[in-house]
Amino acid sequence: MLLTDLLHPDCIQVPLVCKNKQDAIFQLIDVLAQKHHLTDAQQLKDAVWERENTRTTGMGFNIAIPHGKTSSCDKLIMGVGIPEEPLEFNSVDGQPVKLILLLISPADQTKEHIQVLSAVSRMLVVEDIREAFFRATAPSEVYELLQKHQPKD
Repeated sequence: MLLTDLLHPDCIQVPLVCKNKQDAIFQLIDVLAQKHHLTDAQQLKDAVWERENTRTTGMGFNIAIPHGKTSSCDKLIMGVGIPEEPLEFNSVDGQPVKLILLLISPADQTKEHIQVLSAVSRMLVVEDIREAFFRATAPSEVYELLQKHQPKD
């Protein structure tokens, strides 16, 4: 499964104008809920925020990958945001976040959910790729970078 199969270009927010990590996550959820006609955005916000409060999704290297599962979604979907200003995310390395990739999956797709998290991590472990995402100034740039650098396996 390609990451671009999960991400509609309309679900990329550059810049993502937000006050804090909760605001950023909730804005991306609202975008996904609207684009994908999810029936219960609040349930999804609750699930993702509960996950975030259990253990931060600030993975380090200025990246956060908040994620959650819901019965209101029938397929894996993703949203991407580049905050206007780096955000405090309680990241494992203490650094602020410059790129947020939100992953939402159906409750019964654990294997696929983990595979996508792994694919995102493999792509963004490369410093030059991360830096290219951080410099993106338009949703189209983010989508093109994802097309170019997403794992193909």
